[in-house]
Amino acid sequence: MKTPTFLTPYAAETAFYEAFEKTDLEAMMAVWEANETIVCVHPLGPRLQGLIPVRKSWRQIFTAATRLRFHISDVHSLFEEHLAVHVVFENITVLGAEEQPAQPIIATNIYRRRGESWHMILHHASPGSAGSSQRSKPSGWVH
Repeated sequence: MKTPTFLTPYAAETAFYEAFEKTDLEAMMAVWEANETIVCVHPLGPRLQGLIPVRKSWRQIFTAATRLRFHISDVHSLFEEHLAVHVVFENITVLGAEEQPAQPIIATNIYRRRGESWHMILHHASPGSAGSSQRSKPSGWVH
């Protein structure tokens, strides 16, 4: 399978969430840069570094049989010539007999351009809360 070219970090991000919704492991890994320095942190999970641990984690998530739909909002982007950082709110709906909204997730997605294509080098997701998009600092924060 030929590695797709993502002409913008937004194209890579769209492909990431489409692969997530479709539980398509090959499409998911095509978004990631083929480099052992990639890092993925799933909500409340450990830091996973390298292609094999990242692939294994997505395989486990995709075999769990829970189907999700994503609505990305509150995108904050930082962009340089070869690096882009997106901090997003993942508004997730669990699909099934009754669609149910899940706890919001705050994710940081970092993309790097090599040649003509952008690929993910970091995805770090952590649980948010209702009203997570508020800019004030909750009293329970430790850092």
